[in-house]
Amino acid sequence: MRIVFVASEVFPFAKTGGLADVCGTLPLELERLGHEVSIIMPGYRCTDGRHQPFNAHAGVTTIGKDLKVYFLRHPGFYDRSELYGDAAGDYPDNIDRFAFLCHETLRFLKGLGTPVDIIHCHDWQTGLIPALLKENYAGDPFFARTRSILTIHNLAYQGVFPKEDMSRLGIDGKLFNPGALEFYEKINFLKGGIVFADHITAVSPQYAREIQTREWGCGLEGVIRQNKERLAGILNGLDYMHWDPSTDIFLDPPYTDGGLQAKAIHKGKLQQALRLPVVDDIPVFGFVGRLCYQKGLDLLESAFDDLMKRPLQAVFMGVGEEKYQKLLVKLAKKYSQQCGAIIRYDESFSHMVYAGSDFFLMPSIYEPCGLTQMISLRYGTIPLVTAVGGLADTVTDFSREEARGNGFIMSAHSVEGLLEAVDRALGVFSRQELFNGLRIHAMACRWTWESSARHYIECYEKCLRSA
Repeated sequence: MRIVFVASEVFPFAKTGGLADVCGTLPLELERLGHEVSIIMPGYRCTDGRHQPFNAHAGVTTIGKDLKVYFLRHPGFYDRSELYGDAAGDYPDNIDRFAFLCHETLRFLKGLGTPVDIIHCHDWQTGLIPALLKENYAGDPFFARTRSILTIHNLAYQGVFPKEDMSRLGIDGKLFNPGALEFYEKINFLKGGIVFADHITAVSPQYAREIQTREWGCGLEGVIRQNKERLAGILNGLDYMHWDPSTDIFLDPPYTDGGLQAKAIHKGKLQQALRLPVVDDIPVFGFVGRLCYQKGLDLLESAFDDLMKRPLQAVFMGVGEEKYQKLLVKLAKKYSQQCGAIIRYDESFSHMVYAGSDFFLMPSIYEPCGLTQMISLRYGTIPLVTAVGGLADTVTDFSREEARGNGFIMSAHSVEGLLEAVDRALGVFSRQELFNGLRIHAMACRWTWESSARHYIECYEKCLRSA
């Protein structure tokens, strides 16, 4: 099959979150499985110097065996310091920036001259592509057998704009109706993608179920339920070549499940880096992620005084909303002997947190898939999570009696639920042989991209059978 990924960010060229990781890894696995894959993304300022000229409107580079990545140029739209917005908020012309990405992608593919089987769209920034294929290119023989798939990475971000901007989309105004792009008197890119795509996927089976409910559907639950026959939940994989404590270039010394004594060295380094007491018999609870409401930071704030009464240390690394950045700085100052915070994203330091922590905090309100719990498991750092989205699909509650499970699941998203899970974790930590057995089991858990890719291939083939 000829498959084209279209995404607003792709690792290692541009990244703000897990979307980039998926779109930088899944295509490589599809290529390895014998398919012809390419990627189209914006030519942001941060991608300068990462590609060669292809034509007047695009650059190109190659990854994998022969996988082309095309960077669509538009200095007025993409030559900016950030991808989607700055400290003042989202860029006010995001509707134009990503409508351009959608239109230019289809023009660019026609210019290449070779029809494609599947256009795989990702999140709201590419949601207009399925609508354009069904409307603007309905009679175009070049796209006659092309099918579109939309993957929802996070339903909370939908690309919603004023209805007065409909004329800026380059599509028939008749699509501003409740059965197409209209969403409570506004334009909704993601809704358009859901309605017009030939197939829809969400990034975990649990999340695919959750987004059909009022609680987690973000206003689109009715639309998703109407199209549930075209919806599949496919769990993201993890790049185990990159995330491997035995070969990690950021770790000295590396370690394996048979050499966990080296993990204690990284714990000491982490404590030293954050000026915490270097003690091995008190567990470190680590956190790496975006500092935002979704990650359960309000809950942590409510529980923190009680957490600090327990024999533990807490380490945070991330960047995000200003109020949460200030919160973590305040907590680290108040509890300087138990809490440390790094308010930035630092790749090497993130590896230190995964390697040096004993437990990994993910009290998320919702989590479409999550990769950090998979990473922490690989590093023998036991996740403590809410049973939502991909967390419910990857973390099973540890049972001391049955010696099964790979983490600790909160009984409820509440202060009481969090503290109860922490207390259970502390109880297991105090029994070193039991805790080491849990770590060894955790490090053996695998969610590979090969498995995910084969599920996507099934979706592609299903689409093409309807061509």
